[in-house]
Amino acid sequence: MVVPSSCLIIGLGQIGMGYDLELDPEKFIHTHARAFSSHPAFKLVGAVDPAAEKRFLFEKYYQCTGYDSLDNALKETKPQIIVISTPTARHAQIIENILEVSTPEVIVCEKPLAYTLDDACKIVQLCTGRTVALYVNYIRRSDPGVIEIKERIDSGKITTPIKGVVWYSKGFLHNGSHFFNLLEYWLGPFHDAILLDKGRSINDFDSEPHVQVTFANGTVDFIPAWEEHFPYYTVEVLSPGGRLYWGQGNHMTWQAAEPQTGQDRQKSLAAKGEQISTDMTRYQWNVADQLAKVLSGEAGSICSGTEALGTLRAMHQILEQGVYELQ
Repeated sequence: MVVPSSCLIIGLGQIGMGYDLELDPEKFIHTHARAFSSHPAFKLVGAVDPAAEKRFLFEKYYQCTGYDSLDNALKETKPQIIVISTPTARHAQIIENILEVSTPEVIVCEKPLAYTLDDACKIVQLCTGRTVALYVNYIRRSDPGVIEIKERIDSGKITTPIKGVVWYSKGFLHNGSHFFNLLEYWLGPFHDAILLDKGRSINDFDSEPHVQVTFANGTVDFIPAWEEHFPYYTVEVLSPGGRLYWGQGNHMTWQAAEPQTGQDRQKSLAAKGEQISTDMTRYQWNVADQLAKVLSGEAGSICSGTEALGTLRAMHQILEQGVYELQ
């Protein structure tokens, strides 16, 4: 019998605990607390947060201790896996504090890894130096529908080159990085970019540019929307063989290019598309499940710290240097 790996969560905000607290646990797994408490490969042993109200709710719902002290939590629980779900700017300092007193087997860090490249490099170096496996919570990488599309592209069932459009909001690094990382997964490494519009600043670290990004197997426009009016995140890609659209629901739609009746060479998109199911109602479970596969020695689809650092490097190149900026 496999002994579950012990897990400590640091930060009980929305992704740590809040998103699904009042939702049906049979249908929705949106947080680290619910994912690691319900997956059989893991045992949730505690959480750390300075807010007494959040610790109270955590203890009420998950029947294990909420700590206000990181040091006490590490000493008492001795976790094998630590999840960092604090604000991005604090990731590097918290990981440094952890590794001063503890050496977990795995750290799972919220995205983006950091806002600055210095902090992101520091995190990767710290974990590498202590032989701690580092993963970053780019949830779409672990979704079964996303994995299916990756397999179709790699096998040639979906042909390249790809042209695409991504709508994102709430910052290029903060939320746009979800889709940048996804497109790296599907289309291969970042090659270059054209900055079409620098967009507005979101904070001292982030902004919302309109940028055309070229990956190894395609080119995708990233266009910012307005989070203050409504959140909007969609992906549309065109292949020589058809069109893939992923809106804000739980399905992707693939429309193959098919010959038109009575015409020898002309094709059009199929009127009825193929529905490719995603599992975004249980997105955090999928990450935990892929992590469990990796820990058991299987191949798993979860973003490594090194891959997340590569995503951040490419995006900073676009934000800070402009790459090839149109005049």
